[in-house]
Amino acid sequence: QVQLVESGGGLVQTGGSLRLSCAASGRTFTTNTMGWFRQAPGKEREFVATISYSGKRVDYANSVKGRFTISRDNARNTLYLQMNSLQPDDTAIYYCAADADPRSWPLYSVRGYDYWGQGTQVTVSS
Repeated sequence: QVQLVESGGGLVQTGGSLRLSCAASGRTFTTNTMGWFRQAPGKEREFVATISYSGKRVDYANSVKGRFTISRDNARNTLYLQMNSLQPDDTAIYYCAADADPRSWPLYSVRGYDYWGQGTQVTVSS
């Protein structure tokens, strides 16, 4: 099993920045593709960004492209999401996810991931 714990959420004004972290523990050698998702009240969980094990391949939802940057530090077993130019529409609970299949790339679907964190709240005030 792999445990994922997100941190770094909070309240920020429009145009501000936040950096989310996701610390992995347990059988971390089984994690390959990782991703960030978010879920706003009354909406389905949606894809935000994904990154390959090496970190060389990344992809983003159109809504965050150019504003968010996903990265990972495998030595520290940590996934990051740098969020700039935040907008009220970015308000949501943000979740990190990991997949055990080394062949999975790209991975945009909620169902494709094996492990999930508990989420961290991001609120952007207008």
